[in-house]
Formats: sequence, structure tokens, C-alpha cells
Amino acid sequence: MMPIVLALGWLLCSALSNPPVHAAGLFKLGENAPSFTLTAITGETISLDSYKGKVVVLGLFHICDPCMTQGSALQKVHESVRGKDVVVLGVNSSGNGKREVGEFLSGFPVKVTYPYLLDPTKTTDKLYGGGKFIPNVYVIDQHGVIRWQRVGNMDVAAADVIVAEVEKLLGSASRM
Repeated sequence: MMPIVLALGWLLCSALSNPPVHAAGLFKLGENAPSFTLTAITGETISLDSYKGKVVVLGLFHICDPCMTQGSALQKVHESVRGKDVVVLGVNSSGNGKREVGEFLSGFPVKVTYPYLLDPTKTTDKLYGGGKFIPNVYVIDQHGVIRWQRVGNMDVAAADVIVAEVEKLLGSASRM
């Protein structure tokens, strides 16, 4: 039993310390972001397509500590881009229910005020391949095209890094 526990611990530690996965083979920069329509934990129906014309920061999460860290970083992004043509969306892509997701969100070190969506059928997990790599963060341009993505490593997908990517897209839109 002890060798199995040690082997699992080694695998987990090596997976966490490896460089971030850029979702190679899942999506490539320049591809259209797969569309979805889900219900927010607060009850409203939200469609990714309804945000065409805005930059979208999309976070796909399960209920886990790395997802809490990344979800908290997205709250900082949300606050930094307030008043701009940007929307931040969080999705529980693992099929957890409203009660479980609500309890998870209540444990965050910050209050989440961006829309946090429920995905009981794991639609986004299937569309974005999230079950393999969590958390996922995508920055989608005003035309619905993926322009930036990071998976798993919160340092590489820190709030300031995401905001810089968003600002690039906002700046390029103003030059058009």
C-alpha cells in the first residue's frame, strides 16, 4: 500500500511542478471558441455567443484548490476590467450541482461577482477538453476567436497576465 501512495504522491507533485500545458491538441490560437448556453448559479441563462463584440475571459473549473486559486484570480481580472468591453465568465465544467458549487464559491478568499455558470451535463468539459486539464483560462476576442489560453499553472495565468492579454485585444480593437 505504501509504494502506491508514494507513487501517487510523486505523480501529483511532478504534474504540479511541470510547465503549464497550453492545451495543445485541444484548441489552437485563432480558432473559434465553441459556443454554449448555460445557467448561472444566480439563475440567468447565459450564452457565449451573446458576448460577441466583447472580449471574454472564460475560466473552466472543477471543485478543487487550484480552481479556487484561478477563480479568485479571475475576480481580480473582473475588477480590473470593469467598465470596459470585457466579460469574465466562470464555469463549473464538472457537472456539480448548484448546492455544491455554491458551497465551493463561499469558500473563496474573495467574493466572486462575475457570472459563474453551472454545467450539469459537462457540455463545456466536452467542448473544451477540460476534464484532462484543470483549470483552463481562455481569452476570446470580440469576434469569438481564441487569442490566448493557459491550462493548469496559476502563475502563468495570474490576474496581471490575463489583464495584459485583454488590454492587447482592447487596444487592437481601438486601432481598427
